[in-house]
Amino acid sequence: MVNYGFVIDNRTCIGCHACTVACKSEHDVPIGVNRTHVKYIETGTYPNSSREFSVHRCNHCEDAPCTTICPTYALFTRDDGIVDFDNDRCIGCKSCMQACPYDALYIDPNEGTAAKCNYCAHRVEHSYEPACVIVCPTESIISGDLDDPNSAIALHIAENDVKVRKAEAGTKPNVYYVETSDAMLDPNASAVTGIGMWTDQAHGVGHFAKYADSRLAEADTPSMLVQLALEKKAKAANPRDQAIIRDVMAKLDEDSPKAVRAYDQPSKGILWDTEVAAYIATKAAASGLYALYWLTLFLFPDWHLMIGIEAVAATGLVLLGITGILLVKDLDRPDRFLYVLLRPNWSSWLVIGAYYITGFGAVLSAHIAIVLLGLDASLHPLLGGIGLILAILTGTYTGWLLKQAKGRSLWAERTNAKILAIGLLEMAFFGFITILCVPLLVLFVETAMSGQLGSQDLISTLLPVAILIGVVNYGFLHIRQGLREAQMQPLL
Repeated sequence: MVNYGFVIDNRTCIGCHACTVACKSEHDVPIGVNRTHVKYIETGTYPNSSREFSVHRCNHCEDAPCTTICPTYALFTRDDGIVDFDNDRCIGCKSCMQACPYDALYIDPNEGTAAKCNYCAHRVEHSYEPACVIVCPTESIISGDLDDPNSAIALHIAENDVKVRKAEAGTKPNVYYVETSDAMLDPNASAVTGIGMWTDQAHGVGHFAKYADSRLAEADTPSMLVQLALEKKAKAANPRDQAIIRDVMAKLDEDSPKAVRAYDQPSKGILWDTEVAAYIATKAAASGLYALYWLTLFLFPDWHLMIGIEAVAATGLVLLGITGILLVKDLDRPDRFLYVLLRPNWSSWLVIGAYYITGFGAVLSAHIAIVLLGLDASLHPLLGGIGLILAILTGTYTGWLLKQAKGRSLWAERTNAKILAIGLLEMAFFGFITILCVPLLVLFVETAMSGQLGSQDLISTLLPVAILIGVVNYGFLHIRQGLREAQMQPLL
C-alpha cells in the first residue's frame, strides 16, 4: 500500500516562494490564503545573525484530527495516505481549522468551504509529482511513498536527521524536515508578525477575522518600537535615568523571543466567537431549565404551582430554536446545514451534539403535545427520565467537541471530568437564571391578558427580568472570552 509524504530539506531551501506560487497557480488559490507557504525566522544579533526558511503545509497525518471532527466527511484520508477534501460536502463550520495543530486549513473566501494542500492528488493519480516539487529550484521538496524503503523520500529520511512538527500532538505527521531548528518548528519560539506575501486579507478569513488584530498585537514590532524609543530617551537622560532605562531594556530583551519571524502568512483571526458563545449559553439555558424543573419538583413541590411543564417546554423550545439559528448563522455555507443530519460523520461531536439537540427538542415537543391533546399527565414524568438524560447531554457535549480541536491546547488538554463539570456549571448558571425569569414572564403575560396590567406591575415584573438578563450577558461574555483566549495561541 502506498503512503505518500513530503521531506523538506532546510539545508537547501532558499525561501524563494516558488512552491507557494506554483501551488496558487495549480489550484487557483485566492488572494490572502495559501495551501503552502514559507516561514522565515531570524536568530542572533548583527553581525552574528542567521536566517532560516521552512516550507509549511498540510502534514497529511496518519491520525488526522480534521477528518475526525469534520461532521460531513468533507475531509477524509485516502488509501494512499493523502488527506483530501470534498468541496461539495463542506458546510463551512471551521471545526477542521480548530482541530489542525498545523494551521494548514483555511476557508476559501470565494466558496465558503474549507481547503488545504491535497498533495496535488489529481497529478499524483496520473504519475506526476506535486506542483511544488516540480518547481522547486533547489529540489528541497521531496515527495513519494514513505513505505517503500527504496524510494527517494524513504532513503532521504534514513540518511538524514529529520524532525516533524508537534510530534506531541499524536497526529503522526507525514511531512519531515531535514536539519531544521527547534525555533522554526515551535510556534511559541518566535513572535507572530502576520507579515507575508499576498496579504490583501491581512486580517484573515472567516466570520470573525477582524479579531486577527489581537494576534498581530503579539508581534515583535511594538517591542521594537519601544526599544527604539527607550534608546533615544536614554541618550538625553541624566545618568540615574539612563541606568533605569537600561534595566528596562535589559528586561525587555530577556523576555522577548530569541527568534524573530521575518516573514509569515497572515493570521486567520478568531474563528469561533459570538455565535458559538451565544449558542453555548442558549442550549445551556434550555437544558438547565429542564433539569432544574425536575430537580425542584422533588425538593420544592409547592414552587411548581407558579410554573407548569408546558411553560418549561415552550421556553426550552424557543431557546433551542435560537440555538439552531445561531449554529446555522455561524456556518460559511448555511445552505448546507442539513448535511450534519443527512451526511453524518459519527466520530464528530458536531454530529453527535446535533442529534442530542434534536432528541431533546422532540421530548420538549412531546410535553407540549400531551398538554394540547389533553393526554394523561402521568406521561410527563415518564418523558422526564429520557428528557433529563438528553438535557444533560445537550448541555455538556460542546466540551467534547472542543476537546476534538487538537490545535487548541487549552481545549484539547481538558480532562473528561473537567468538561463535565464546566458543562453542568453552565447548565446550572443559565438554567437558574431562566427558571427565575419564566414565572415572572408567565405572570406578566397572564396579567396583561386579563387587562389589569398597571405601571407598578410593569416595573415589578420587567425590572427583575432586565437584571437577570444582565447577569446572563455576563456569563455569555465570560464564555466568549474563553473561546478567544484558546484561539489566540499561535499554531505556526
